[in-house]
Amino acid sequence: MGLFDQINAGITDAMRNREKDRLAALRDVKSKYLLEATKDGSDPAALPDAVGFAILAKLLKQRQETAALYDEQGRADLAQEERSQGEYIAALMPQPLSDAEVATAVEALVGSLGAQGMGDMGRVMAAAQEALAGRVDGKVLAGAVRSALTR
Repeated sequence: MGLFDQINAGITDAMRNREKDRLAALRDVKSKYLLEATKDGSDPAALPDAVGFAILAKLLKQRQETAALYDEQGRADLAQEERSQGEYIAALMPQPLSDAEVATAVEALVGSLGAQGMGDMGRVMAAAQEALAGRVDGKVLAGAVRSALTR
């Protein structure tokens, strides 16, 4: 089952169980997913999971930032709602990789691509982002690629 199908199934389940926060979070995810898919007129179910994970990461970060802002304003009720929705979004994302797992995966990619130095950074980053979509932060990935290419 693809990510889009998981989102739709989650929406149906949330409606049945009357889970307001979960339903709101999943509807927002589906909305952003559909917007991304219709940019080029493609079928939402055919959108690569890597793109879906990028959407999820962006929405999760937004929820975390908004919750922090509400905390600063003394609005604990709204902050809790944002955190709750963030938990439902995070549940759709794959488990993040450890730094050691990222380094190992990047080393393997560098070897398979035959990358020789920093001139191949863009090529390795593109392949790594596709292979590790949604499982590692971009800054961590860039650091691991840079480290592997300077050895």
